[in-house]
Amino acid sequence: MRTSLSVLALCFAAAGLAAPAHAAEPTGTLKKIKDSGTITVGHRESSVPFSYLDADQKPVGYAMDLCAKVVDAVKDELKLPKLEVKYQAVTSQNRIPLMQNGTIDIECGSTTNSVQRQQQVGFSVNYFVTSVRMAVRKDSGIKDIGDLNGKPVATTTGTTSDALIKQNEKGKSIDVRNIYGKDHADSFLMVESGRAAAFVMDDILLAGLIASSKNPAAYEIVGPSLRDEPYGVMLRKDDTEFKAVVDKALTGLMKSGEAEKMYTKWFTQPIPPRNVNLNFPMSAATKAALTNPTDKGVE
Repeated sequence: MRTSLSVLALCFAAAGLAAPAHAAEPTGTLKKIKDSGTITVGHRESSVPFSYLDADQKPVGYAMDLCAKVVDAVKDELKLPKLEVKYQAVTSQNRIPLMQNGTIDIECGSTTNSVQRQQQVGFSVNYFVTSVRMAVRKDSGIKDIGDLNGKPVATTTGTTSDALIKQNEKGKSIDVRNIYGKDHADSFLMVESGRAAAFVMDDILLAGLIASSKNPAAYEIVGPSLRDEPYGVMLRKDDTEFKAVVDKALTGLMKSGEAEKMYTKWFTQPIPPRNVNLNFPMSAATKAALTNPTDKGVE
């Protein structure tokens, strides 16, 4: 009898071990998305070609394509039959507050992943590396930072470009009057209208604005690189579960070569709404970011 009970106990124990474990309930952003059945994507309106509005006022771009794959991955992770995607326009100034207060769940634009910003928000692995330079009119005579002495210089409110002139060796000895645009299009307009002598910003964003301007041949990107900066998808800080899903989706695109195909589509081919070609081949730094994904931020 004792033997029979022992065998029976072993059978129950084996059955318990064989029983499937219950999947842990999602936390953080994943729980928010699952409970609401929606994911809110923050996007920019004039960050060509990463995130901007096309002729139908629909957000499109390289970052938007990457984030569409992230949304698919989130839907699969949560096993949702459908997932509503809401879009929320953000600016350089309000993107971090809107992430912190839960208005947006991911931000897909041209946001620099910096160590300073990592104190407030989280970032995915980097998907692009840019160089901060300046756009000027070709007839301005400006070729270097030293040529900006005494001149008004535009930059966009809430960006990392503002302090970089003064941090540059040549910039330390010049007097620059900073004027601020509410977004990149507004900052570039200051150069177009003659209110600013230069617009200091990420070179790829400058290239997009020039290509989309009324007279692209009138402008050029000049000067040394003030800093190389990586872009990442912005997330809420310390949300490791959600970040793991986002990073897995992006890393998969990078390893499969699909991210490079997306790059070709947006940087070296005609893009909407005016079918301009940025002619911006992938840099060595961006190639390295796609080959060896990292979420390291710039100091």
